[in-house]
Amino acid sequence: MGDANRERSAQILADKINLLLDTLRTETGHPYDFTTIQQGIKDRGVAMSRTKWHYLKTADTRVRPDEKLLRALGEVFGVDPRYLVHENGPLPEQVEQELATVRALRRAEVRNFAARALGQIDPEGLQAILEVIEKKESSSQDDSTQ
Repeated sequence: MGDANRERSAQILADKINLLLDTLRTETGHPYDFTTIQQGIKDRGVAMSRTKWHYLKTADTRVRPDEKLLRALGEVFGVDPRYLVHENGPLPEQVEQELATVRALRRAEVRNFAARALGQIDPEGLQAILEVIEKKESSSQDDSTQ
């Protein structure tokens, strides 16, 4: 594998890992941390140092994960291990659900801010502004899914 392909593969894996870390929670509702992940893959017969984990998350090409590590990481996060290495393809359902929740919360924050900032505006004007915000958000969301 050439250096460019190796760098691209490392970046894809790092991006996927970081997305999972940003969106998923453990069964107890806490964010995944190194200790939880390390124990999870250890339970599956795979060892990983903190340095190796750092390299995986930062797309450092000094580490090339083998199939056993990818499978263990997939099981810990509850995703298909192939998701971690393929650039294209659907997001795991739990990631998509969490991202939808985050988008909804952000839309609500924008609407609430606009309503407070424009509180002195008449109700029809406020509704028109909120509709523009909603239209902009839905077109941004459509662009991000393509």
